[in-house]
Amino acid sequence: MMAAKKSNLGRGLSALLGDETAFEETLPAEVERASKPVPVEFLKPNPDQPRKRFEDGAIDSLVKSIEEKGILQPILVRRHPQETNSYEIVAGERRWRAAQRAKLHEVPVIIKDLSDADTLEFALIENIHREDLTPLEEAEGYQRLMDEFGHTQEALSKTVSKSRSHIANTLRLLNLSDEIKSMIDDGLLSAGHGRCLVGVANAEEIAHIVIEKGLNVRQTEQLVKQGKKTSADPMKKIKKQLTRDPNVSALEDSLTNNLGMKVKIATKSEETGKLTIEYDNLDQLDEVISRLSSAELDLPTEGNVVEM
Repeated sequence: MMAAKKSNLGRGLSALLGDETAFEETLPAEVERASKPVPVEFLKPNPDQPRKRFEDGAIDSLVKSIEEKGILQPILVRRHPQETNSYEIVAGERRWRAAQRAKLHEVPVIIKDLSDADTLEFALIENIHREDLTPLEEAEGYQRLMDEFGHTQEALSKTVSKSRSHIANTLRLLNLSDEIKSMIDDGLLSAGHGRCLVGVANAEEIAHIVIEKGLNVRQTEQLVKQGKKTSADPMKKIKKQLTRDPNVSALEDSLTNNLGMKVKIATKSEETGKLTIEYDNLDQLDEVISRLSSAELDLPTEGNVVEM
């Protein structure tokens, strides 16, 4: 029985609602299978619901759909373990919330006889299948499935149709500090940003810089690498690079375009610095020398170095 159950869990609500024979071996014979209307106030949310946040925008969109077409997919419920004449939602809480906003008096439900463990497991897997959990909710869902139901990452990969590497990388987010987790939940940082910051010293400070500067994941990776390369205060180096004079960067781009060779300018102070011109072959070197000679430039002085 347990083997049959595990093979069906990954199919989500399509197995619960669509293919009745698939669950004949996993659910008691007395389970009520037909969809039936139930007063909306008789439904109670699942206290172990994996989803912690319900986006108003997504619910508003669902409200409009319900007002126009009604609820197309019944809400999966079980009889409430403590309250008589009440039902606990297993899957479909967002539809239930939208139905209330749409001022529906009744909603269609499918009633299943499920244990506490079954209820939690179905809710976790179904939410992950819908792919609209926050990254941290998804990570917490995987962790609970592993801790409470003995799933391995390999088994989860097959059950939720995600790669094992995706599951492993998502689980890494749980190692972040609460402050950075809040930034991800609030949409200020992406899961990719979060993975860059796992195990990094001064991660919170770097995260604030990433948000302030609007850095993408690749840029965040570079910041983290640069911080690891220096034995001095990594944040001092990072902040210096991020606060670089934009006029210097513009001048670098202009010289690079004019010469057809990579030009770098490193400023030491307001008046001193280093200009580096990179060449790929001797012809380019000859061209640089020719241009410098024809311009009758003075020889470089200390503090203003031309490197080739």
